[in-house]
Amino acid sequence: MGRYQLRCLECNHIVKDHYTLSCHDNALLRTEYVKHTLTLKNLPGIWQFHDWLPVSGSMGSGDAPVTYQSKGLARELGLHNLHISFNGYLPERGAFIKTCSFKELESPATLQRSIEHGNKTFVVSSAGNTARAFAQTASEVGLPLVIVIPVPCMNRLWITNEVPDNIKVIAVDGDYYDAIMLGNRIGAINGFRNEGGAKNVARRDGMGIVMLDAAVRMKTLPKHYFQAIGSGTGGIAAWEASIRLIQDGRFGDQMPHLHLAQSAPFAPIFNAWSGNRNILAPEDVPDKSQIKETYTDILSNRNPPYSIKGGVADALSKTDGQVYAIENDEARDAKQRFESAEGVDILRPAAIAVAALCRAVDTGSIDPNDMILLNITGGGLARLKEDYSPNHLGADLVVGANDLDDLNDLNDSNTLTNGILDEIMEIL
Repeated sequence: MGRYQLRCLECNHIVKDHYTLSCHDNALLRTEYVKHTLTLKNLPGIWQFHDWLPVSGSMGSGDAPVTYQSKGLARELGLHNLHISFNGYLPERGAFIKTCSFKELESPATLQRSIEHGNKTFVVSSAGNTARAFAQTASEVGLPLVIVIPVPCMNRLWITNEVPDNIKVIAVDGDYYDAIMLGNRIGAINGFRNEGGAKNVARRDGMGIVMLDAAVRMKTLPKHYFQAIGSGTGGIAAWEASIRLIQDGRFGDQMPHLHLAQSAPFAPIFNAWSGNRNILAPEDVPDKSQIKETYTDILSNRNPPYSIKGGVADALSKTDGQVYAIENDEARDAKQRFESAEGVDILRPAAIAVAALCRAVDTGSIDPNDMILLNITGGGLARLKEDYSPNHLGADLVVGANDLDDLNDLNDSNTLTNGILDEIMEIL
């Protein structure tokens, strides 16, 4: 069995890990670790949680979040046990995530898993934060990487290191879903590897470190967990990490309630959950033109892993969870309140989570004495710029909307006869 095994949540069979992403298309795989008790390793960053990461080794990259008990925001909201998982850059609190996003919890473990299963050129699709995290890690350890990203999100693609030749960027004239579709085609080409999104256990278990770190520092699981979501993969990760912590036995036996927040009006998960549906109906997914009306387009995904077995709907059901659709004015107010109370800037997606917490307090859906964990998924960018000058990555190729339509018409993902695929291969 080794250190871990993968179980299919549809057929319940154990699946050999050959960088395996699925057994059944309608179900996630879940990692089961030999060690049911979490023992922190004397290793830096995320690698102290090595027992519950689906890898054998580690790499010289991977900073961890910092969990601390809030004073400022807690006082502002009248909460007595509010803890913050800060995923960003704030050296004064011991936070050193240089991309200022909790996506940097995913990239080291995911790339390490790829190395251990026959390293190939890694392909990641992103609306900005994930791409930045993988680019930072790849630049630190010298791994080849292809990033597929929407043109409007290019401003978010920067690293603190010099931009290396081993990273190639393909910008698409479309949205996040278009980037995912193109990334999937490139990842299917021989010699390349698609990162897999929510189906990649290394990504989910990496993000689950937020809950692991918090439980260790708080010495208990929280009663409520707040996070902003686009795909909802981070919510799944928090649920799975909580399952393991309950099995450990030292952190309580109550599953945290997930409070997941989306940016209105593009909130398909909110629409489906509010309609008591465990599948996304066509009417749940707004037209992509509405993405422009949101406070942050990072949280937009037209095809989130909602209805898949082990996905967001199951996570919400098993945790008696809630979903929020946060309006722009709520998010702006929440951002200002957090930054004033806690003394550090946060990214827009994190403000969505803060706004959900503020609404929960205002509506009385949480008790002031409850143990609460707020995931600040990104912050400290202004503080980072005091110590670093971020280097932006440019696009090696721009794929137009017409080319995307042509690619989507192809049946064979390995076909290279389409002109734009030939152009892509020329730059890689």
